[in-house]
Amino acid sequence: MKNDYLIQKKPLSALVLFSVPIIVGNLFQQFYTMADSAIVGRFVSEQALAAVGASYALTNIFICVAIGGGIGASVIVSRYFGAKEYENMKSAVFTALLSFLAVSIVLGGIGLLLGRQIMVVLNTPADVLDLSVQYLNIYFLGLPFLFMYNVLSAMFNALGKSRIPLYFLIFSSVFNVILDVVFVTRFGMGVAGVAWATLIAQGISAIFSFFVFLRTLRKMCGRGQENGQDEESCREAKCRGKIFDKEEMWAMMRVAVPSIFQQSTVSIGMMLVQSVVNSFGSEALAGFSAAMRIESICVVPMAGIGNAVSSYTAQNLGAGKQERVVEGYHAANRMVIACAVLIAVVLETAHRPIITLFLGGGGTETALATGVGYLKFMGWFFCLIGFKMAVDGLLRGAGDMKMFTIANLVNLSVRVIVAVTMAPRFGIAMVWIAVPIGWFLNWAISFMEYRTGKWRKTMEQKE
Repeated sequence: MKNDYLIQKKPLSALVLFSVPIIVGNLFQQFYTMADSAIVGRFVSEQALAAVGASYALTNIFICVAIGGGIGASVIVSRYFGAKEYENMKSAVFTALLSFLAVSIVLGGIGLLLGRQIMVVLNTPADVLDLSVQYLNIYFLGLPFLFMYNVLSAMFNALGKSRIPLYFLIFSSVFNVILDVVFVTRFGMGVAGVAWATLIAQGISAIFSFFVFLRTLRKMCGRGQENGQDEESCREAKCRGKIFDKEEMWAMMRVAVPSIFQQSTVSIGMMLVQSVVNSFGSEALAGFSAAMRIESICVVPMAGIGNAVSSYTAQNLGAGKQERVVEGYHAANRMVIACAVLIAVVLETAHRPIITLFLGGGGTETALATGVGYLKFMGWFFCLIGFKMAVDGLLRGAGDMKMFTIANLVNLSVRVIVAVTMAPRFGIAMVWIAVPIGWFLNWAISFMEYRTGKWRKTMEQKE
């Protein structure tokens, strides 16, 4: 398949071809965390499950920084690819890798120094605090691997190679689960075991991905620069370009920072909301943590569609095909509806067995009721986050970041304010009632920005 299919194929076909590997890959990535939770919940203790869940609110912020940074960088790379500016594309790629490697090292150090203090501020129950910190310390050691893998995956996607990250995710996910089982059930390592399993699996995948990416880039650049030569000669050609370009770094940051914010709004909100949930005790926290794992799975196809729209928009604008962007956006919304219907059917018919998978037969009634209550309510509303991510993806791909950022800030604010002010008074259910309200307001603001048509002019202004 040609790498430029996002600007050549029919919009729906192009988005499906591009997004399906991303969705499947992200599902396997979520499989990491699901395996961690399920294994410690069933083979260690409910407190261990609560500890991993309490850590998740913080670790997910770092994951979102990595994903958001990769998405921001991929927008710039996709534009260069669509415009066939291969030298600039190479400079952007390596600038992104070096920049986010440095960011990951700094953030990992901060996490190691302040992890315990943050968990205390979040009102983490005393009976799970030490286990949470133990998990986090190992997690932060592997942060550079996490960043490099996610940025490399975004680079593959920017070049139309969305299947390659999928293969590495399948490998790392399966390997992670095997290590989880061995470390927890055979060696009795508990929470530390699942943390080490994730670090090792992600580290190996990141290293392999880097070398495969170098080979892919060399081949692609060779073909692009030597259009008049035969394919064998093209393969041997090398891209020119800088290893690090300060201007490219700032161009990426203008897209990456709002993208990181967008990716992180839910996670930051959940971290703050986590402090509210923690006040209800470790049993409620265990049930809530299990439900959040399921929510993360349900969001995956919506996020995959949004990321596909982002690359699709950037490539087509780079190629001067604005009307294809509109067609692609409508196709993305149809994909969202299909995914939302499937999610609703599954959650509304199987919420209890799904929660039981995490809690096991010995789960308390409080934990079970909390998890079931969350899933039963949320099952009807995932279309909202799908519509939000589709329009956000278009704005991000066009570089129209101002209203995009405002919309996501509103989403975050609503979730936090409702949870903090209403949950202590009316019960823990207020935590999840706020979620679809935030999603809807985010979509409404972003959609109104899309309707203005400002995104059509964004690239022209930057050029």
